[in-house]
Amino acid sequence: MASVKRCGLGAAFLLSALLAAGCGPLPHAASPQSSGSSQAVTTGVSRTGIDLLTGRTRLQGTPAPTFTLTNQFGQAVSLSAYRGRTVLLDFVDSQCTTVCPLATMAMIDAVKKLGAAGRRVAIIAVNANPTAYSVHDVYQYSVEHGVLHRWQFLTGSLSQLEAVWAGYHVKVAIVHGAIDHTPALYLIDAQGRERYLYLTSGQYGVVGTEAEVLAHDLAQVMGVRKVPPFPSSVPAAVTAHGTYRLPPLFFRHPGVTLALNKPHVIVFFGSWLPGLQHHLASLNAYAAWASSHGGPALVAVDELQTEPSLGVAQARVAAAHVRFPVVEDQSGQVADAFGARDMPWMVVVAHGNVIATHDGFVTGAALIREVRQALRQAG
Repeated sequence: MASVKRCGLGAAFLLSALLAAGCGPLPHAASPQSSGSSQAVTTGVSRTGIDLLTGRTRLQGTPAPTFTLTNQFGQAVSLSAYRGRTVLLDFVDSQCTTVCPLATMAMIDAVKKLGAAGRRVAIIAVNANPTAYSVHDVYQYSVEHGVLHRWQFLTGSLSQLEAVWAGYHVKVAIVHGAIDHTPALYLIDAQGRERYLYLTSGQYGVVGTEAEVLAHDLAQVMGVRKVPPFPSSVPAAVTAHGTYRLPPLFFRHPGVTLALNKPHVIVFFGSWLPGLQHHLASLNAYAAWASSHGGPALVAVDELQTEPSLGVAQARVAAAHVRFPVVEDQSGQVADAFGARDMPWMVVVAHGNVIATHDGFVTGAALIREVRQALRQAG
């Protein structure tokens, strides 16, 4: 099956590894080190592992470069206006379907974990897309991900954005038609100083861990009396060799068991994807063909870590009127196990192996052709 890439991360992952090793290009970044909290009981090994996993780097308290951009409502917003509040400053591609939704939900979950203290945290995103930087673009992303009134998603002219990217050492490029940007997230204290840098991993099963790290560091920087614990261990690695029983997205619908010994076409998705209802409905043609011709059964897997809420996901998917199982991946581990790196991500499982993958939706008719070809090539 052909691959269609839309939001790249190659250079970003390389930068993450360099920074975690303490040799990255950010001149004000120190090597990762323990926060020294007496309230977070972890071993040095596990803390270092978490730092590597999340790209967590303690910074030197350099004043964060100030800027003024336009938010999703068309209003001018300055970073300096948030002096006195702790800020999570993320760089988000307004059309990203890979790492950005994971970082967005990790920030929202981290603030939730702080309870009432979360009201002292401002979430600010700066657009990192050099071709989709209108107010409509950032508004649409905010609506799709259920964060319209929960953050400030800022954009501006390309020259304005480039100045902010440069100030925060964020690299943005178009590589083979895909947007590639550094997945940088800064924690800025109430005095406007850079305290931590994080680089989102892109793994679905790590979103919860990233939220825990952010909540812990936010609380410490803010001087919150009860600091949420630092994660005690690195999430266990998962592979497609496991057996995964997934519950249905809709009550009274059947769940599904996924394993390499059960032929399937698996579609990993989020309900916020543009044109989702049309694309899912188109796959009904493949499901009918598979049923009548003995092809690998189709199952759609909703990555709940990226969803605004379960109710929103259910409503959006219900509008597609699909005739194949739709289930939940609540932990993100199934997507990681089968190698999903984007949404949607299609996997063909047969003969005890993953025999093909596809980045992006295809029509039901095209999927029939591609699965038949993959089965022939796999023997």
